[in-house]
Amino acid sequence: MDFSQAIRICLNKYATFSGRAQRSEYWYFFLFMVVVNIVASVLDSAIFGDIPVLYFIATLALLVPSIAAGVRRLHDTDKSGWWLLLGLIPVVGAIVLIVFFCQHGTVGPNQFGPDPLQASIANAHMARA
Repeated sequence: MDFSQAIRICLNKYATFSGRAQRSEYWYFFLFMVVVNIVASVLDSAIFGDIPVLYFIATLALLVPSIAAGVRRLHDTDKSGWWLLLGLIPVVGAIVLIVFFCQHGTVGPNQFGPDPLQASIANAHMARA
């Protein structure tokens, strides 16, 4: 999965909290969110000074898709989306979530759906044929 494909998938699944997301989908979308927020911050400084209007709008617009992508990523590791609440615990929660998000997904189907990695490999083989 490439960068633009991951962004498209995450934005199309804006509020989809079911299913699974492979690591590349999650981390490319995370990178996209970081870049959008940096650009918004720079533009805020140039246009509005100390008032983070664009940053606030960008953060608000990406809040639901970022939560949905995180839940789907946890599902890929066979964990409930409720584990995302660990992020509310300062430092330790963030570290644990980073470890979870970096783990390999469950091979084959799990309780949250089919393996997205196997599906993307199958699609790549079909595209070559």
